Amino acid sequence: MNLHASRFNFRIVLAAGALTAFALAATGSSAVAQKHSSTSSSSSSTSSSSKPAASSSSRPATNGSGSSGGGNANGAQGARAGSGPTTSHPGGPTTSSPGGRTTTGPTTGNPSGRTTTTSTTRTPTGIAAPMTHTGSYGGRTPNGSRTASTANGAVTTRANGKVSDVHDNKTGMDVHNNLNGSRRSVTTRPDGTRVVAEKGRPSYAERTYHMNGHDYARRDYYWRGRDYPRFFRGYYINGVYVDVYAPVYYYSPAFYGWVYNPWYGPAPYAWGWAGVGWYGYYGFYFAPYPYYAAPSDWLTDYVISQDLQFAYAQQQEAQIADAAPQPAGQPLLTPEIKAQIAEEVKAQIQLENAEAQQNAQGQDINPALASVNRMFLDGKPHVFVADQPLDVVDASGNECALSDGDVLRLTNPPTQGDTNATTATLSVVVSKGGNECPASASVTVAIADLQEMQNGMRDAVDRGMQELQANQGTNGLPAAPASAMTRPAVTAIAKGAPPAEPDLAVDIQQQIAAADQVAAQAGPAGSADSQLSGQAAAPATINIGLGQSVADVTAALGQPVSIIDLGVNGKVYKYKDMKIKFKAGKVVDVDVE
Repeated sequence: MNLHASRFNFRIVLAAGALTAFALAATGSSAVAQKHSSTSSSSSSTSSSSKPAASSSSRPATNGSGSSGGGNANGAQGARAGSGPTTSHPGGPTTSSPGGRTTTGPTTGNPSGRTTTTSTTRTPTGIAAPMTHTGSYGGRTPNGSRTASTANGAVTTRANGKVSDVHDNKTGMDVHNNLNGSRRSVTTRPDGTRVVAEKGRPSYAERTYHMNGHDYARRDYYWRGRDYPRFFRGYYINGVYVDVYAPVYYYSPAFYGWVYNPWYGPAPYAWGWAGVGWYGYYGFYFAPYPYYAAPSDWLTDYVISQDLQFAYAQQQEAQIADAAPQPAGQPLLTPEIKAQIAEEVKAQIQLENAEAQQNAQGQDINPALASVNRMFLDGKPHVFVADQPLDVVDASGNECALSDGDVLRLTNPPTQGDTNATTATLSVVVSKGGNECPASASVTVAIADLQEMQNGMRDAVDRGMQELQANQGTNGLPAAPASAMTRPAVTAIAKGAPPAEPDLAVDIQQQIAAADQVAAQAGPAGSADSQLSGQAAAPATINIGLGQSVADVTAALGQPVSIIDLGVNGKVYKYKDMKIKFKAGKVVDVDVE
């Protein structure tokens, strides 16, 4: 059955078919539930450190904050071997007060290519930089991707003709439409402030500042009525300028020792997630341990849960039609995979312990050690956890999506010192299905995007440590020794930062609205194709059939105009010309209007 609509031929095929809890001091600006997205970096002196020392005895306790609910039948299996990150300088490039910032990102104003490397000069009040972590594809052009100049700038389309990127000359805005249906926009103000906005997720304004011969950045995030700061230090990796996460606070050595070393016995913990929407939705993917032998295992579950909660919140707030949950069974995120993430958590705790000692002595923190360059050079296996939507290209040149909580393993780091080596190759360990990159897929990821993932994990670990310190001795968590409960120290980077961004909420909301307008003005997906070919684009034939998944339908038709939730009877996706009913995530009826 063929349906002729304004721009498409619809063929309806009726066939079946996350050392422990860093108690961030009580400041309203560093809310526990806030998550950041980042990419930054800088340079400093070399340092050395040892693993955090074990703290004095801890004892079980009762009651606490957190959340409960289902769990894996197997608890975290004790402390794992591993020395964590080394703290000697890995040999990566270090630069003081760089004269310019080079970043890789999608430059859709370049009709001849999908991604370019651009350099911008530093201004006294900030750094103007193109958007990063917004569909850069790791420097590769996906199969079928085409860019056309328009009267307003440039438009890039995917192989299916749908718009992926828009550059608007009038506003200077770059807009990327992620495969998962979300939309991210980036603008740079005349004073160099960079604003990154995305509906349903924390958005931010970034300003740079110079202190003690180094470049730093303050990002003020806004989400759900709250704003909070995060800080970064600039650093170069193979000529790519990245932002490296810098904590707001540092804890005492005793605290890092408490969170780094195993507890004296299994600690049962109830997270309190039973009946919570995101937890049931991702039950096919993740289940927490029912008890914990080490803080790193607790923090691992915390990190993952935070990522999934943000993904779910975006789906709800931005009305994104995500792939339907898979059938219940053994969660895809196995204890073996979580053990690999826990090793990364321990490495970050050890790193932060060393940084805390340097901060206490008034020394500069070396960003090379906190950057992903350390992971490229130390010869150890490493995994990354995606902390927001990211579109990448696989070995076959096809575009696929990554989302919060997906896990990747580093397989081929970039060649050191090669300014053309701005990407790394990773293998997908686990993902959630649909249009996401499948497990075992080899994908190319930009260095800046990997730093973003690492920054996101470190921020989540810091928030988790805050939770641990605040709730130690309750709800089954062992009590921390008194020496671990001292008030954390504010870092020099945070003390020297400029004031908070004024009118942040208004600016973010205005940019989100403006991005929607820019995307709408780009015209139908066929417009860019027409300019590329010089003739009208031929209508595409789209197959919609019984038994297809939500991901299949949204990949073909895009996001619906509205979604009607029928509860146990499924959902109805309403498009301009039809209604499609899903039950258990599969098409069961199509009503052509």
